[in-house]
Amino acid sequence: MSDQIQFIVEKLNQEPFRKNYNLITFDSLESMQLLQLLNDVLGEIDPKHAVDIREELPEQTAKRMLSLLGILKYKPPGSISDLSAFRQGLVTGSKPVIHPVLHWLLQRTNELKKRAYLARFLVKLEVPAEFLQDDTVADINKQYEELMEAFKNLHKECEQLKTSGLSTAEIRRDISAMEEEKDQLIKRVERLKKRVETVQNHQRMLEIARQLRLEKEREESLAQQKQEQKNQLFHAEQRLQRAQLQLKEMHHAVVDSKPESLMKKLEEEINFNSYLVTEKIPRELESKKNSTYFLQKVVAEPAMSQSDLNALEIKINEVNAQINQLIEKRMMKYEPIDSKFSMYRQQASIISRKKEAKAEELQAAKEEMASAERQMLQKTNQAHELEGSEVLKGDEFKHYVNKLRSKNTFYKKKRLEIAEITAEYGILQRTEELLKQRHEAIQQQLQAIEHKKGISGYSYTQEELERVSAVKSEMDEMKGRTLDNMSEMVKKLNIMVAEKKASLAPVIKELRQLRQKCQELTQECDEKKIQYDSCAAGLESNRSTLEQEVKGLLEECVQEESNYHYINCMKRNLEIQLQRAKEEMKAYVSPDPQERRKAIREQYTRMILEQENLGKQSALQQKMLICRREDYLLFGLMPDLGKRCH
Repeated sequence: MSDQIQFIVEKLNQEPFRKNYNLITFDSLESMQLLQLLNDVLGEIDPKHAVDIREELPEQTAKRMLSLLGILKYKPPGSISDLSAFRQGLVTGSKPVIHPVLHWLLQRTNELKKRAYLARFLVKLEVPAEFLQDDTVADINKQYEELMEAFKNLHKECEQLKTSGLSTAEIRRDISAMEEEKDQLIKRVERLKKRVETVQNHQRMLEIARQLRLEKEREESLAQQKQEQKNQLFHAEQRLQRAQLQLKEMHHAVVDSKPESLMKKLEEEINFNSYLVTEKIPRELESKKNSTYFLQKVVAEPAMSQSDLNALEIKINEVNAQINQLIEKRMMKYEPIDSKFSMYRQQASIISRKKEAKAEELQAAKEEMASAERQMLQKTNQAHELEGSEVLKGDEFKHYVNKLRSKNTFYKKKRLEIAEITAEYGILQRTEELLKQRHEAIQQQLQAIEHKKGISGYSYTQEELERVSAVKSEMDEMKGRTLDNMSEMVKKLNIMVAEKKASLAPVIKELRQLRQKCQELTQECDEKKIQYDSCAAGLESNRSTLEQEVKGLLEECVQEESNYHYINCMKRNLEIQLQRAKEEMKAYVSPDPQERRKAIREQYTRMILEQENLGKQSALQQKMLICRREDYLLFGLMPDLGKRCH
């Protein structure tokens, strides 16, 4: 308890309260001061409660505090009797009640601020069902719920942005950096404009550059459209392959089976699908609806802390234990009566569980088979794209494997040859390095001798002259070969052009005749198309009139059916009412008093007599009370009662 008070004093001395309490001054606070202190803490959590409690009645203060504590999910310790004591202690400002509340509030002030803020918008206003019958009220309530959902989504986005690590200082820095970059770009553009203005025809060049940019953007969009169309074509081909595979499987199934086996297979599929539709799927749907309802209920409530979740788990465990105890008691109570059927019930439950398990296994097997088929189609498509041919099967696959084996042996042989060549290359490379080293040593000796004889650079000059002469001879040979090749190419091109002209002459003549024929056929096609369009328009108008007539007749048929059903229902109601009237008449006319009592008229007569007797008794009691009141007033025993009655 002392640790609790010390914690409260430390928190109250900090921001934003600044009370400057110590343990003695806090303990010496009166009940009204304690209530005001509690109200100040609640006002810090929810600003609506920042009021002076001396300006309102104690009942209003207690009601306001209790409502806010309920929204904040505060749970006072104890049972129902302790709850009434808690309310009384909150009204009177009792320390054993106020101190735990202050300790709980000051422990989680930030969390409770958030909860109080959310409660202003998320605590749903319950509208009675009879008011929702009004369309205006229902529309407003629907808008209210939509706004609540929108607020939830916006609050979640706001929290995500807060926790994403982006601060306002970083955003400001980014904005300032972007503005600086913008200024630099503007200056750069101005400098480029000044440089471009000195160039001739710069406007035309700018226009051409703009057109080039637009064409590039158009090219990108066309490439994107082409890619999308390729994807659509690929998906369509996949669907076509799946359909072809299913058709092939169905052909195989039809060829290898008899009508009896097909009927049996269809009956099994129908039984399985009917079991799924009538038993399994409705049960799963009901469980999903229940879980969705509970999840919506949980989402609609304010956020809960870990302590609230722990308390709920403890309560759930207690309720489960009570349920198990009640089930055991019920089983012990009804076991002797149901002993004959227990075995059959167990067998039925075991069979139903096995049935459900097998149905789930079958469903999982079907899903696995479908996924395997999809994977097979994907692999087939990949193989088709890589190889350009279909996947091999049977003997073709064996032949392909044998071919691969022979290629593998050939590959190993070539690999050995490559290894030998690589080893020989290493030896030759080492030999080349050694020869280079010897050449450098000989060159150094030669340079030293040339320097000694006074003719340094003689060998280098001689090598350069030999190299230049070799290069010159190579260039002369290359020029001669190039001229010969060009002359031969020109001759070949002339010959090819002449051949092409000779071969294309009859084709051009045929093309002219075909063009004339194409024009004639085009005119004939246009005439036939006009005739077809006129005929189609007439048929379409006839079809629309016939459809309208059929639609009107169907509506009349539906109306007549509804009238028939309505008249049939009215007839049944009248028959029931007539039967009731006959029974009532029979009971009323019957000489047997027991039968008469069952009549509705007799029952209502008895009820009327009873109500009249009760009214008479109430009138007598009222007269007696009035007489007593007058006696009390005469003797002056109840002045307050007399005032209240007046």
